[in-house]
Amino acid sequence: MFRFESSQYLYLLLVLVALIAIHYYIIYKKKQQVKRFGDPDLTRQLFLGVSRWRPEVKFWLTIAALVSFIVALARPQFGTRLDTRERMGIEAIIALDVSNSMLAEDVKPNRLEKAKMMVSNMVDGMRDDKIGLIVFAGEAFVQLPITSDYVSAKMFLETISPSMIGVQGTDVAQAINLAMRSFTQQEDVSRAIFVITDGEDNEGGAVEAAKQAAAAGIRVFVLGIGNPGGAPIPIPGTGQYIIDEQGNTVISKLSEEMCREIATAGGGSYIYVDNSSSAQKKLSEQTDRLAKAKIESQLYSEYDEQFQGFILIGLLFLLLDVLLLERESKTTWFGNLFRRGRPVATAMLLFFCMTAMAQTDRDFIRRGNRLMRDSVYDKAQVEYQKAIEKDNTNPISHYNLGNALLYQNKAEDAMKEYETAARLEKDKTRLAQIYHNMGVILQAAKQFDKAVACYRNSLRNDPTNNETRYNYALSLFQLKKNQGGQDNQDQQKDDKGKDEKQEKQQQQQQQQDKKDEQQQQQPQPEQMSRENAEQMLNAAMQDEKATQEKLQKAQQQRQRKQLQKQW
Repeated sequence: MFRFESSQYLYLLLVLVALIAIHYYIIYKKKQQVKRFGDPDLTRQLFLGVSRWRPEVKFWLTIAALVSFIVALARPQFGTRLDTRERMGIEAIIALDVSNSMLAEDVKPNRLEKAKMMVSNMVDGMRDDKIGLIVFAGEAFVQLPITSDYVSAKMFLETISPSMIGVQGTDVAQAINLAMRSFTQQEDVSRAIFVITDGEDNEGGAVEAAKQAAAAGIRVFVLGIGNPGGAPIPIPGTGQYIIDEQGNTVISKLSEEMCREIATAGGGSYIYVDNSSSAQKKLSEQTDRLAKAKIESQLYSEYDEQFQGFILIGLLFLLLDVLLLERESKTTWFGNLFRRGRPVATAMLLFFCMTAMAQTDRDFIRRGNRLMRDSVYDKAQVEYQKAIEKDNTNPISHYNLGNALLYQNKAEDAMKEYETAARLEKDKTRLAQIYHNMGVILQAAKQFDKAVACYRNSLRNDPTNNETRYNYALSLFQLKKNQGGQDNQDQQKDDKGKDEKQEKQQQQQQQQDKKDEQQQQQPQPEQMSRENAEQMLNAAMQDEKATQEKLQKAQQQRQRKQLQKQW
């Protein structure tokens, strides 16, 4: 693919066409003047030492030099160039338990935060690997599809909390099965699933799922986090602890036996996580032992500047023009440089040499790209900012600066640069990447409606990007889930209102029955004893009490269906 970044300068070529026309018009006039003196062949013998072809060659050398400089000024670019390189790595998926029991504080600061710190350190130690993230409790879903974008992995990791999943419990089997379906289709790559859980109240089937993973060549490692002796589960922001239906404080205990069974069935190993750093070292050792395989990774996509070659060609033509004499002479080329009229050409030569050596915004971008590849993100940020100072209208500078800021966890600043790049960018491929990165930031911030819009814009420009399609579907699912949660709350309010309405209707019906009974008894007051009245009142109270108990049981059953287990 080829383009001119500053194509407006190509109109200068029309000036050269005019110069060529003027040049040949002058030659024509000279020939007419020579004919006035006599026969052209005879008069030519009078001009000794004058070359017929050298002036013409010098003219076209000058034209060729100017053409080269104009083309260089228009900034020709070849590409889109998509840099890919093969790296030796593995594919790893982290299945992180986010049930309420992970809030227990037997591991400081709590089990979930400890697990997140371990995963973050694991990601920091990765260089050529791919990683995915699954969160699970009573159900499981993919938080981050498998990728080599470690910045996105850490951003998604920071947003994990037990409130992400409404169905509580610890269904390890579902997490393993989902992880098995989340790997890429690339062959001959080592794959591993790292399950981080307290192992409490397993829903069953985890050992069988681990065996299926091992049969498919996927090793399952289990990191058991917590204390086998157990600890209470705090309710955030209240200072209280979760209690069961009988009113007893729930004690969450690490089930090491179950964790070992799953790890053994999955061909991996069990790692006990406590307050020390020994688990982190064991995790690194197990990761390093996995066989590395070649993984293709796409790094950068950008147009490749080619103006330097045109400048060099133009300088070569200009130098030949300076060295070539119009007259046949034995004077050296060095002396020819300082003949009458030659200082102007020499000054032009020096000017274009200085122009060629002057730094452009592309030079700063290239240095920034090299620093990005070396993971020196702060210095890369400086180079991209220098490029923007040179040319504030170049969308590549803003896009790359956004990447550098994103890698430094400066999401808000990165978002501003992406928005600027989106306004300036015209290339669909890069525009799709810009909107994809904006969607990742918004998705991590749980602004799913805006993330869906960004992913949709990205797919409009590049509908073939599978990762964007997946993130779009995931954001759409999370958006609908949030809206569904609000609808459930509204439905619960409606149900509560209906229950209260039914209760009032029952009370009104009972009062009406009492009135009817009283009206029936009024003609025979002498037959109504005090004991009979008390019996009827007691019966009515018992009916009312039974009605209230039925309503409470119905509400409790509805709540149990919505939330089987609170930890």
